[in-house]
Amino acid sequence: MTELPEPSGKVALVTGASRGIGYGVAEALVARGDRVCITGRNEDALKEAVERLGADRVIGVAGKAHDLAHQSEAVGCTMDAFGRLDFLVNNAGTNPVFGPIADLDLDVARKVFETNVVSALGLAQKTWHAWQKDNGGAIVNIASIAGLAPSPFIGAYGVSKAAMINLTQQLAHEFAPKVRVNAIAPAVVKTKFAQALYEGRETEAAASYPLGRLGVPADIGGAAAFLTSTQSDWVTGQTLVVDGGLFLNAGVG
Repeated sequence: MTELPEPSGKVALVTGASRGIGYGVAEALVARGDRVCITGRNEDALKEAVERLGADRVIGVAGKAHDLAHQSEAVGCTMDAFGRLDFLVNNAGTNPVFGPIADLDLDVARKVFETNVVSALGLAQKTWHAWQKDNGGAIVNIASIAGLAPSPFIGAYGVSKAAMINLTQQLAHEFAPKVRVNAIAPAVVKTKFAQALYEGRETEAAASYPLGRLGVPADIGGAAAFLTSTQSDWVTGQTLVVDGGLFLNAGVG
């Protein structure tokens, strides 16, 4: 790992960050000098991520995003370790089904919403009460372009991300003026989570993107770094689409 800059004094909590988009976000925040708490379900993977990011700047708290005790532990450990919690990035998510929504098992639908929406709300509430209500900060919710338009075979995931986008607006309205709340809506990013959408056909999948490639975690990390920086001080309640231009093709063909 390259030499890190001096600590910025700011602290972030990034969920689902042992790999993929969450890791890319944590990496971008650490690179600019923030201290970060990352979460993930797999304790071993989380420990490895902490070591790669820099154990002098990063801590990890293992657990499931929808578990209320884990949420409290993550916020509490961040406050105990660093004394503040300026930024929350709600990245943890799930998409356990692939198929028509007409045949979706409703218990699975509940699981998707519990992880993708309710857990994000719970962490936002806990972060608000622990630090941001009195001291300000920013929240970034990782949504998806599937939340902006129907997506074949991942309907439940898309509906949950549409709810997250609306949640972003609601929180932005209620938490203003001290806390800014925005969302990022990525297209396909090359992660294990999205592997089924491009594995074995990456060139074909990338051909539909005007910029000629799929996303990588650093693309989303850069966007999250912007939305938690002073450069975006007048931005709240927005959904930043990071999609390699994919939506430009919506009216083509």
